[in-house]
Amino acid sequence: MSNQLTRRLALLDDDEHRALLGQGLRGIERETLRVDRAGRLARTPHPEALGAALTHPQITTDYAEALLEFITPAEHDIGTTLHKLDAIHRYAYTKLGDEMLWSESMPCELPEEADIDIAWYGKSNIGMLKHVYRRGLALRYGKAMQCIAGIHYNYSLPEQMFQLFSNSEGIPEERRSALRDFQSESYIALIRNFRRYSWLLMYLFGASPALSTGFLRGRQHQLETLSGDTLYLPYATSLRMSDLGYQNDAQSGLTPHENSLESYVTSLMDAVNRPYKPYEALGTRRDGQWIQLSTNVLQIENEYYSTIRPKRVIRTGERPVQALCKRGVQYIEVRCLDVDPFEAIGISVETGRFMDAFLLFCALDESPLINQMESQVHARNFARTVKEGRRPGLTLTRHGEEIALSAWANELIERIAPVAALLDSQHNEDGVHAASLAAQRAKIANPALTPSARVLDEVRALGSSAAFGLRQSELHAAAFRDSPLMPAEAALFDEMAATSLAEQAIIEQTQTGSFDAFVAAYNSSTLCGD
Repeated sequence: MSNQLTRRLALLDDDEHRALLGQGLRGIERETLRVDRAGRLARTPHPEALGAALTHPQITTDYAEALLEFITPAEHDIGTTLHKLDAIHRYAYTKLGDEMLWSESMPCELPEEADIDIAWYGKSNIGMLKHVYRRGLALRYGKAMQCIAGIHYNYSLPEQMFQLFSNSEGIPEERRSALRDFQSESYIALIRNFRRYSWLLMYLFGASPALSTGFLRGRQHQLETLSGDTLYLPYATSLRMSDLGYQNDAQSGLTPHENSLESYVTSLMDAVNRPYKPYEALGTRRDGQWIQLSTNVLQIENEYYSTIRPKRVIRTGERPVQALCKRGVQYIEVRCLDVDPFEAIGISVETGRFMDAFLLFCALDESPLINQMESQVHARNFARTVKEGRRPGLTLTRHGEEIALSAWANELIERIAPVAALLDSQHNEDGVHAASLAAQRAKIANPALTPSARVLDEVRALGSSAAFGLRQSELHAAAFRDSPLMPAEAALFDEMAATSLAEQAIIEQTQTGSFDAFVAAYNSSTLCGD
């Protein structure tokens, strides 16, 4: 165990400080496609009964009009977070009619590109900005990509914890700006450790080893054929996170430096402002209609598809990097988790407990800077795991040498164990984090227990990835419909929906200025004052 990890664990294990462990926040964003009873993509608009996708705090859409996104409030305990996520699902099912929520990360059988609708947010300038951005994504990556779903895990530690660490590590308490910088750089250090070890999450929780043939739209691939409508890789854990996911040539050379917040922001802003010739050839308008927000490598910084992001809650009209520059990192967003098709809400509390222990370990442990060669090694370890993670004898690269994935995974679990024990020491339920670690050890010992192996077993038995997705979707739909919310809970969601519709109407009625001017102001980052 590293000196820093030992020292910080001892600080947090002190009676005076242990309560800090329960003061961080957890939030989940779950994406899920609306499908019809046959498991085909829903062609209907976002249900008005769910509220306005532009302004609703918990129910919105992501890229495609049919791709719902459920956003929980931030809670101190992941169990509470998932209870809130469950409630959103139960409410949604009262407004979906005959439609269902797709149970997997990789999409159902999709129609032709022209028949996949891009998310619509109304006629306001901000609504059109969101829509045109998605038009640009469709242009750059294809619409099928806009139907992929995932789980985003938002995680923060309390500011008092960073103050405790900074005081013990030599930063005077009165230097407030230094404390903010210390917090930001601590989150960036967490992200570096995440880069080192996130292959483990793909092995343990990857759940997309197969996909429907039509998803690839004729693209070249090296997948194997399982049946007439299903492609797969026999040892894959997450094809969603492979090079078949959100990738293109423009982003291929983009590797934001995560050795400091400043270098991260600088590299992203360079990509947002750097022209890309193939996009310049397309322009920003076609037949008088906007088709993308810019012709640069990235339209906006969120287009950079990363497995993890430093985040700060943004103010109206503010760009994400502006928020980071002005007020520092507030939390991190983990973006590489597949939807778990065996869980009705897409993620289990056991997974959440492991994520908390894993991320706290990444935050507490020493995190040396990463050079370009090391960054390539981390990316290669991740890529190997998503395509071959369950291959017997698979090795990854560590410190220039090859090590068996299983051996390294077990070492990591042992290093995380004291963190899990510390979390359990302040938790109301005994041993929940340690129990989650035990479940992960079992997966390392027996790859057949991993979600990806279990999915592949079911797909093989049914002969079709789409048939498996439909069956799981039907099971989850029945469970939610059989146990709706209590009337008082449903009334709160009804009120949120009505409020969001009213807020969108006010935005559309009171806005001033043209959309062209709005885009120009956004692109030049002049929408917010300070």
